[in-house]
Amino acid sequence: MAHTLQSPVFVNPADTEGFRHVLGHFCSGVTVITAIDPATGAPVGFTCQSFTSLSLDPPLVAFTVSDGSATWPRIEPSGAFCVNVLAADQQMLCRSFARSGTDKFAGVEWSPGPGTGSPRLAGTLAWIDCRIEAVHPGGDHSIVVGRVQALDAARPGSVEPLLYYEAGFRSLSAPTP
Repeated sequence: MAHTLQSPVFVNPADTEGFRHVLGHFCSGVTVITAIDPATGAPVGFTCQSFTSLSLDPPLVAFTVSDGSATWPRIEPSGAFCVNVLAADQQMLCRSFARSGTDKFAGVEWSPGPGTGSPRLAGTLAWIDCRIEAVHPGGDHSIVVGRVQALDAARPGSVEPLLYYEAGFRSLSAPTP
């Protein structure tokens, strides 16, 4: 049976609500980007769902960060970051790193990444330790490219990833509250 396409809905580029609604139909994994703030020596990080692999040769990854981020200006001078890929059971960790103005590392177990020393969060599905290769402007965000220094899939493959779809967390089998 053939599928009939509905008439397309064109979104006015200034219509940010419509833009978010449509792009919310793309499922993404959830990560936490971490580093050591060179000014204070303290660990810093933020929740990020705009992570992607970029190149195998050389090994590059990328993510985007809002120009209004309070955390990115503390990470960028370090020249490095670690991408922590969250598991489905790490929703609370995701939420705590999404907040501003709090000690995001309070009670969070971590160890320094072997390539850069950036924090690897305990219990994540995987981690990717990177040096900043480039930062490009992208509208109201910056596009950060990282050269992979070290990486590992830290948990067994049977553990599900934390997924984000239509403004909520999801699992591979069913929505979660």
